[in-house]
Amino acid sequence: MFRTMFIGGATAALVAAFTPSSGTTAVMKTPAPPHKVTIDLVSVNGSGCRPGSATVAVAPDNTAFTITYSEYLAQVGKGAKPTDFRKNCQLGLNVYAPQGFTYAIAKADYRGFASLQNGASATQRASYYFQGMSRTSYRSHRFHGPLQGNWQVSDTTAIHALVHKPCGEERNFNINTELLVDGGRSDTTNTTSFMAMDSTDGSFTTKYHFAWKKCPVR
Repeated sequence: MFRTMFIGGATAALVAAFTPSSGTTAVMKTPAPPHKVTIDLVSVNGSGCRPGSATVAVAPDNTAFTITYSEYLAQVGKGAKPTDFRKNCQLGLNVYAPQGFTYAIAKADYRGFASLQNGASATQRASYYFQGMSRTSYRSHRFHGPLQGNWQVSDTTAIHALVHKPCGEERNFNINTELLVDGGRSDTTNTTSFMAMDSTDGSFTTKYHFAWKKCPVR
C-alpha cells in the first residue's frame, strides 16, 4: 500500500508548552485510575466518517484513547468529485470514568498520509469540547506540496488551560475534525492531490491523551 511511505522532515507539529514561572506551585499530575475506563461512540456525523467507519479504543493503562477511521480522505484533481476537497467528522463520545475521577484532554495526536502535487496545499483542523460547555478554538496545521508521505501533528493544551468534565455530571465529549485540500497552482486536470486520516490496517490513528483529576469527596 502507498501509505507505508515516509518523507523525513514532512512532519509538522504545533505544541503549546507551559512551564511554571519562578515561585509558582507546580501542578501535580494525577495518576490514571486503576479501574477500567470505557467509551461509547454515541454519534457519528460528517462526510469523512459514515456510521461504522470510525472506531474507538481505550489504552490498557487508561492514559489515552484512540480513534481509527476507515474512509477519511479529502482530494482534488483528476477523479475527484467537486465536494471531495473538504471532509469533516463530528464524533460524540460518552466516557465512563471510574467513580471519583474526571478527565480533560491534555494532548491530541493526528496521523495520516498525504500526496500533494507541486503547488497544492492541505489543512488539518480539529477542536473538541464537553457538551454544554464552551467550544475550544480550532487548531490548524497546513501542509504544502510537493509532499508524499506520512504526516503527524500534535496539539497540546497548557496545564493551566485544561478543561475537565464537571464532576458528577453526564456530558458527552465532542470531537470535530476537518481535512481540506486546495489544488492551488497544481495541474488538477491530470493529477490528484489528497490528504487522508484513515487507515486500512490500524497503523494510522488519532490519539487523545487524558489528564486525570480526582473529584472532591462529598
